[in-house]
Amino acid sequence: MAEQNKYLYFASDLHLGAPNAQKSAAREQAFICWLDYIKPTAKAIYLLGDIFDFWFEYKTVIPKGHTRLFGKIAELSDAGIEIHFFKGNHDMWVLDYFEKELGLIMHSDEHTFRYADKQFYLHHGDGLGPGDYKYKVLKRFFRSAVCQWLFARLHPNFGIGLASFLSRRSRANGGTQDANYNGPQAEWLFQYVQDIEQKQHHDYYIFGHRHLPLCLAHQKTLYINTGDWLQYNTFARFDTERLELLQWSDNQVLPYHAN
Repeated sequence: MAEQNKYLYFASDLHLGAPNAQKSAAREQAFICWLDYIKPTAKAIYLLGDIFDFWFEYKTVIPKGHTRLFGKIAELSDAGIEIHFFKGNHDMWVLDYFEKELGLIMHSDEHTFRYADKQFYLHHGDGLGPGDYKYKVLKRFFRSAVCQWLFARLHPNFGIGLASFLSRRSRANGGTQDANYNGPQAEWLFQYVQDIEQKQHHDYYIFGHRHLPLCLAHQKTLYINTGDWLQYNTFARFDTERLELLQWSDNQVLPYHAN
């Protein structure tokens, strides 16, 4: 049994703000209850992207809402729990607000580390693997300082409203594809894992973005996709001995059997 405060937790794809305020608030409250539950055992929490359906930091303006989540994150951070935030494709325009105000540790791309003699590879998951060349080009543009400067010229009421609309449409267009599992040979993130393994070994790969909880083994490594909190309320936990995919349901943690 692992010691207290030694667990690592991984979650992604809350898409707070979507599809409307009521459903988003219910999802936010469920996530806060989960954070309360894991607080006694958490050494670190990794938020693997798309926590918000859209986020953009103007110089003096941020999107309104999510106050309860921010308060809970600040509480956990002040208690000494490491909280890592990965920029997803929906909230890539996070700048320094979370770092300065909440004490989060920010990641724009992959993050690798070693813990309990295991090597971890983390990433939101967007833009990895074969294909999807159009998005990969767009991602480079969206992340550029030029694009962010141009967007900042828009009034917040218009800019945030427009981007939120486009974000909802993007997620709706990809929803059907995300729900399908066609075997490991069709999983582009799993193909990415196999490619990286040829260059350097990692014991665990953990991604979000896919919106489908997955647990796939490749030789001596394990790939987990954390799923989402739109449908599954799934997350991953490492207790210094094993990494497992779990589900938050009715205010309790249950095993989740992926695939």
